[in-house]
Amino acid sequence: MNATASNQQPLPLDGIRVVEFTHMVMGPTCGMILADLGAEVIKVEPPGGDKTRKLPGLGIGFFRTFNRNKKSVVLDIQSPEGHAKALELIGQCDVMLENFRPGLMASLGLDYATLVHRFPRLIYVSHKGFLPGPYEKRLALDEVVQMMGGLSYMTGPPGRPLRAGTSVNDIMGGMFGAIGVLAALRERECTGRGQEVQSALFENCAFLSAQHMQQYAMTGEPPPPMPARVSAWSVYDVFTLAEGEQLFIGAVSDRQFLTLCDVLERPDLGSDPELKTNAQRVAVRPALLKRLGEILEHHKIDELSAKLEAAGLPYAPIVRPEQLLSDPHLKASGGLVPMQVDEGTHTDVVLLPLLMGGRRPGVRRPLARVGEHTEEVLGLLGEKRAA
Repeated sequence: MNATASNQQPLPLDGIRVVEFTHMVMGPTCGMILADLGAEVIKVEPPGGDKTRKLPGLGIGFFRTFNRNKKSVVLDIQSPEGHAKALELIGQCDVMLENFRPGLMASLGLDYATLVHRFPRLIYVSHKGFLPGPYEKRLALDEVVQMMGGLSYMTGPPGRPLRAGTSVNDIMGGMFGAIGVLAALRERECTGRGQEVQSALFENCAFLSAQHMQQYAMTGEPPPPMPARVSAWSVYDVFTLAEGEQLFIGAVSDRQFLTLCDVLERPDLGSDPELKTNAQRVAVRPALLKRLGEILEHHKIDELSAKLEAAGLPYAPIVRPEQLLSDPHLKASGGLVPMQVDEGTHTDVVLLPLLMGGRRPGVRRPLARVGEHTEEVLGLLGEKRAA
């Protein structure tokens, strides 16, 4: 199985044209999903290119990660000529994406309320910090809404809120934008009209926290942060092994606990009447974990992992992101494939985590250089005017 399989058959969104006025992560994620599924996605960049291309530090990988399979057109939409070209391009597209600060697109006459009169079939997707309400004019970042939406509280230890280790709300916000596009395209088949789709970071984060909200609603007890949670299972933790290596091990049933005792060659634990049931083990969890830790610190990670695998027990090494670039499963399953980047070199990229009819939507074109398709796309505008 490989990414080229998707090049040989029509993809679900073949024939759908998308114009994208986005930057950073949220809007580009939406466009990338639509592009991977076969839509023609035209990314409009300002003169000099999207500043996301040149972010340093933790942002250095944003552009490559979320902008594959797109065309690049350079337009200054704040100039009269660029604005007119943008309107022509929007008129030839099924979908328009944007994720700029509140009010910017309205100030340019490129908001949905203005465009709907001219392009009633247009599906217009706004990616914002907040849906309409008291917060809607606030500027938001992923980290801001993680703090506001309960996620940082639940992730960090008590008294130390901690953001998640990736742009979870930006990425999921783009996903929900894409879901909205798919639903709006289906509805347009029935009504003949487009609509505005709105996706927002704060509401996305509240959705992520919803299970904890319901936990409180049902119990009246505020849920503790995950590092301080009361586990439902006795063995469900990270252990330090020989040479300082770490391994997560889970034994979530009585049978799995007995299996773990066999793997560790500790029948005394398996036959202990005070550790017979999960409820009994949870009641003495700190002491049990201490005993297991003293046993496990003498085991080498490769040897123990092989035994846990053979026994069918849940386990996981603590993997760093750079190690995933050589992950055998990602490679074998077709989820990590090469893409030519705008510099002409190649890098491995992670594909959408889904199969459709046994095929993996893949990389269909090199990462676009700044303005690479300007002449091609804008030239077609002229041809259509002449026709």
